[in-house]
Amino acid sequence: MADAVKGATLDSEIFQSRELALLMADLIADTPATDTRVIDIHELSTIADFFVICSGENERQLRAISRTLTDELGERDIHPLHIEGEPISGWILLDFNDVMVHVFDEELRSFYRLEDRWAEAPVVVSIQ
Repeated sequence: MADAVKGATLDSEIFQSRELALLMADLIADTPATDTRVIDIHELSTIADFFVICSGENERQLRAISRTLTDELGERDIHPLHIEGEPISGWILLDFNDVMVHVFDEELRSFYRLEDRWAEAPVVVSIQ
């Protein structure tokens, strides 16, 4: 019985993480972001359940994407635990514990190829 409760709790946590990742993708869709993907890594890693990955063309777009995300989620009392990088660096990481958001400029996204590195992870949503 304890295993069933544990499994149900885990499923509920994954569902909540998935809903947050999808909300993030929806919010990002209203920004200059391109090629947004939500990938499910919960069975492959302990660092997070989902990655949200998107691109911007320049520093200003990266700033707009990350600011929109933090402002809109902040209004819902959802705040990142940690933010790494700056728009000028070409990569911003927003760590929401179970969901990590990677906002790349196109050049660094091509260089790091996160989707290739996590190729066995199912893509939950892809927004061109």
